[in-house]
Amino acid sequence: MKPKVAFICVHNSCRSQMAEALGKVFTRNIFDSYSGGTEVKPNINEDAVKAIKDLYHIDMNESQHSKLISHIPKVDIVIKMGCNVVCPFLPSKHEEDWGLDDPTGKSYEEFINTAKIIEEKVKDLGKRIENNEIPLG
Repeated sequence: MKPKVAFICVHNSCRSQMAEALGKVFTRNIFDSYSGGTEVKPNINEDAVKAIKDLYHIDMNESQHSKLISHIPKVDIVIKMGCNVVCPFLPSKHEEDWGLDDPTGKSYEEFINTAKIIEEKVKDLGKRIENNEIPLG
């Protein structure tokens, strides 16, 4: 059975949504991707939606929505996106903080850069899971 990975941040409207979308594309055969937060926004950040659509041809508005961590299944791995405040807590077998700056309110180029960093980190996470480098026992 594939491990379940939750990408979490406070609002679940930007970085965690991008990570969920990219996990579903690049590592869908390795792990199941979810995202959540302790607060929700009515919409996913439009610059994040545009960046993912421009780079990867994925429309997050069609496939995803902002949700609370209580609305996602029990997970094996928690990835904190880099809240710079107290990140939400979610029980798991493994936890990491990717420490990504929130591009909200910054230039569109920052969203593109953030998406590319998330892509690399998602792919690396997939490799580490495949190589049994993350203890899930």
